[in-house]
Amino acid sequence: MGRRAGAVAVAVTVGLLTGWVLIAGSVVPAAGANGNAGAERITAPQSAAVTVDGVGDIDPHKSFGSKSAPIVMEVFSDYQCPACKNFFLSTNRQLMENYVSSGKVYLVHRDFPLPMHAYSRIAAQYARAAAEIGKIEPVEKVLFDNQDKWEQTGDVDGTVASVLSPAEMNKVRALVKGGTLDSLIQKDTQLGQMYRLSQTPTTVFHYKGQTYPYSGVMGWDTLRQFLDQLLSQK
Repeated sequence: MGRRAGAVAVAVTVGLLTGWVLIAGSVVPAAGANGNAGAERITAPQSAAVTVDGVGDIDPHKSFGSKSAPIVMEVFSDYQCPACKNFFLSTNRQLMENYVSSGKVYLVHRDFPLPMHAYSRIAAQYARAAAEIGKIEPVEKVLFDNQDKWEQTGDVDGTVASVLSPAEMNKVRALVKGGTLDSLIQKDTQLGQMYRLSQTPTTVFHYKGQTYPYSGVMGWDTLRQFLDQLLSQK
């Protein structure tokens, strides 16, 4: 969970019969400062958002897998959140290999930068820009891998540049400077507030018209068991 003032009491309820996994807590409103990087000012291409199994406003640049997958899994994350780093590094590869690539899960990455993190919104802008040019996977990984460094220095630009070519980086900087990415980030933030997010990461599972939110880090074994439990329901 992102660092914030005050302790948050979290109650966990697991309904074994229904498969519900819920964690409730106080709502953290998302806000943040805009970040810019030097480059030619351009406008991000506005690809149409898609709806999958009743889940709308999905950016196809930040989603993975088959749209016909039985489970839609939304992950609301903050690149400067230590718990989000833990969740990403401990589960993402296995999730992609075992459930996304096999057509069982459609994975949607949502931005939820917390206001107490000085550089989380800037990082979200760079990741969004990278997504627009088809480079979201290496950029997300380098941001989480090097979170301890750039959260101290604020050098999001240099961190992203380490995994992109100069030409790709020019495109990313131009998209960030263009100022059109904030509205996409804000859409995710508003959706998270509708779900009454209390912390990051928060994962929202959708299966057969039912919604199952889970706040906090879900270990791989727990995640695997929960996904298998959903898939076994008739």
